[in-house]
Amino acid sequence: MTETETRNHHDGKQQIGGAVAETSTVEDVFDDSYKEKEGPKPPTTLVWRNIILMSLLHITALYGLVLLPSASVATLAWTAVCYFISALGVTAGAHRLWSHRSYKASFPLRVFLALANSMAFQNDIYEWARDHRVHHKYSETDADPHNATRGFFFAHIGWLMVRKHPDVIEKGKKLELSDLKADKVVMFQRRHYKLSVVILCFFVPMFVPWYFWGESLAVGYFVPGLLRYAVMLNATWLVNSAAHIWGNRPYDKTINPRENRLVAFSAIGEGFHNYHHTFPFDYATSEFGCKLNLTTAFIDSMCFLGLAKDPKRVSKEIITARMQRTGDGSNKSG
Repeated sequence: MTETETRNHHDGKQQIGGAVAETSTVEDVFDDSYKEKEGPKPPTTLVWRNIILMSLLHITALYGLVLLPSASVATLAWTAVCYFISALGVTAGAHRLWSHRSYKASFPLRVFLALANSMAFQNDIYEWARDHRVHHKYSETDADPHNATRGFFFAHIGWLMVRKHPDVIEKGKKLELSDLKADKVVMFQRRHYKLSVVILCFFVPMFVPWYFWGESLAVGYFVPGLLRYAVMLNATWLVNSAAHIWGNRPYDKTINPRENRLVAFSAIGEGFHNYHHTFPFDYATSEFGCKLNLTTAFIDSMCFLGLAKDPKRVSKEIITARMQRTGDGSNKSG
């Protein structure tokens, strides 16, 4: 279950399919030495502020569905663009670049991804990456922020409605996060996060259709604004919930994460989750490249344009060997 089987550290280098690549500085390797504390679990403390805000968001998103037929074609297209940009801020940015360091990005690309991440409004990059590293290091334990063994609802949205388990906080404080602290783009976004969210997640999606093609402010606010935001949130949450419960496990049957095509489609490539937890350092998060994986296609295009480089990949030989050793025998992804 540990990733030490696939990551060989020697003098700061990692052997992947015969090619030597730099090791990730990310603490994304499962720690099987961690043991949950015996005895009763700490009491669940509800965070009413989050419960109220999440409830209001989903109610207003439903109103956005009511307004959807009245939105112009241009506004619907703009909504799709906002969805894709905000999704990239999470998938190509906070996840694959900053959480796992699976590729390197130029300064302009990092700025774009940070802006896109603010449009996604899922906590700033520093906090998102910290919690995600804890998730990988202590997956499906009390130290996992969205431990799927506590059920679908908790893994999907419930974890945001209660206080974190003390072990999540403790383990998060012990992570090595110097790479994030050294990234000026990450820390600038963290300092100005609230303002950037107001502008990029809510104002820009509403203002653009109103100013450029005369859409009503109400439609602009509720459709490319709140409806798009709510759908994007749930698509991301499905990676924590559905992709940890339903699907096959061709790479490692001893872990919960699964291959889920629906999640891969909605989260632009993040649903190949059994592969990702088996090989977290692979920039494509999938054996099959760009298939159902718009994020990988985006990173590939950035590499082609010279805005990204050094994408880490796992060789076919290692993938096949791992499937034969620990897979569930399904021999296919999704």
